[in-house]
Amino acid sequence: MSVIHDLIQANIAVAWLVMAAAFFVLAKSADLFVDSAVAIADKLKVPKLIIGVFLVSLATTAPELSVSLNAALRGNPEMALGNAIGSVIVDDTIALGLAGVLAAGPILIIPQVLRSAAVFLVGVQGLCFLFVLSTGSLRRWEGAVLVALFFAYMIYLFIQHKRGKFAADLDLEAIEKAVGRPLLKTIFLFVLGVAGVILSGDVVVVSATTIARSFAIPETVIALTLVAFGTSVPEIATCVAAARKGQGALAVGNILGADIMNICWIAGASAMANELVVEAREITFMFPAMFIVVGTMLIMLFRGYRLTRAKGAVLLALYAVFAASFFFIYGG
Repeated sequence: MSVIHDLIQANIAVAWLVMAAAFFVLAKSADLFVDSAVAIADKLKVPKLIIGVFLVSLATTAPELSVSLNAALRGNPEMALGNAIGSVIVDDTIALGLAGVLAAGPILIIPQVLRSAAVFLVGVQGLCFLFVLSTGSLRRWEGAVLVALFFAYMIYLFIQHKRGKFAADLDLEAIEKAVGRPLLKTIFLFVLGVAGVILSGDVVVVSATTIARSFAIPETVIALTLVAFGTSVPEIATCVAAARKGQGALAVGNILGADIMNICWIAGASAMANELVVEAREITFMFPAMFIVVGTMLIMLFRGYRLTRAKGAVLLALYAVFAASFFFIYGG
């Protein structure tokens, strides 16, 4: 890996190419990881409830977790936190925006699911902001609190699943193929998937850091935009596919859940690995931006409990405003 790191840091063009390739490997490795994990769990007679809830959650956040953890361990705390916050913004604007625009009709939202997710999401975002604002960092014990809230959320999902209010977003055809493989081959593919997620995540961090430094751009900016978009591509694709197949409500539910996990699981676990120290300028930009995006998204979903093409277009436009704001704030 050191040879790859040297090549990336020596040439900016190589950094761009390697990062693009790393994003592709990251997405494919995450798919391989979840398919193999589900197959192993099925062969070991693990309850379907655990397969449907816990492994799906790990799958949807594996790219973000890999990149943020690698960033924290490599001493890039602003990239670690920026990726988590940026992923929330990308999911709520681009993923939901495209789902709304490309769906055959308005996506209906289940009121009780939206209300419970909204309360939890707003609560953990506010708590994370207070943690970071108080000391300019997300400390290890604060990260542990967020992770504990993540497990509380998982318990909530288990309860909702038992009540029939939660559906697993799994690629059933891929899983059926995976289950049919011999156990040893499945374990090998699982290990390969885990290794791919970890190594490609490390390469993304090194590439993004090199690009940021070459353009004299704060690492937070790269994390909030380029890195966050790259790690969110699988979720965007899944969200759009679900909407086009008439499963838009499931897509919205998964995005709300991913928002919660990005704050509790991704940011929290990264802080537990290494305290996330962030400059005041970045704190006062990334968190208000997230609050505006999430607040706008929730208000539109609560109005009529449906996501329409017009609302989807507004969310896409909101991301354009968010991206353009960097020129005014960091342009000098």
